[in-house]
Amino acid sequence: QVPLVESGGGSVQAGGSLRLSCAASTVTYVNTYMAWFRQVPGREREGVAAIYTGAGDAFYADSAKGRFTIAHDNTKNRMYLQMNSLKPEDTAMYYCAADFRGGSLLAPDAWNSWGQGTHVTVSS
Repeated sequence: QVPLVESGGGSVQAGGSLRLSCAASTVTYVNTYMAWFRQVPGREREGVAAIYTGAGDAFYADSAKGRFTIAHDNTKNRMYLQMNSLKPEDTAMYYCAADFRGGSLLAPDAWNSWGQGTHVTVSS
């Protein structure tokens, strides 16, 4: 059983919106950190947003501020990333991350568990 499963990716035009979802099937992520990352082939995985699932405190990369909203539904054990005003440069594979081991929330090496990703394509 895959512990983290992303969904919601797709193709949209610039200015459009998508909502990504991350379902956790084997672990209940309550009062812990989770995050969204993205990666373009040939480039390092970069942090987009992170959340503390207890209080809902959210942290964003500069590229996401004002456009993306991270949320977590404790009753469904799901994390979401609402992405508005999408730009072509948002095109990437998006991954959810869990099991924070310390360090920077937006650094990929701070996380132990990853989903398989969902792809987002934004056309101009």
